[in-house]
Amino acid sequence: MLAKTESLINAYFNNESGLKNGVLTVEYLARQLSLSPNYLSDALRSLTGQGAQQHIQDKLVGKAKEYLTASNLSVSEIAYNLGFERPQSFNKLFKNKTDMSPLKFRQSFN
Repeated sequence: MLAKTESLINAYFNNESGLKNGVLTVEYLARQLSLSPNYLSDALRSLTGQGAQQHIQDKLVGKAKEYLTASNLSVSEIAYNLGFERPQSFNKLFKNKTDMSPLKFRQSFN
């Protein structure tokens, strides 16, 4: 199940599904796996120590880091590509997970 979940998350981000469908949700993943959101979250927690939402957020921040280091997209464009309607929400999540803003993260690589 972990491999299939990882595959779905990677496909979602690699296909830029966020542009069409918004931020990846636990409900979306659970529906794709024919599981309930609670069951998915509990199963991931037992396998990885993280619930589904935490798992998604970590993958999202990882994809954001890829964009920030390997592209010239603005932070707002990255936020929209990942499914955020408001770049401020993306900035807040990124900073909560990394202790730095997306812009500071990008500057640390230049």
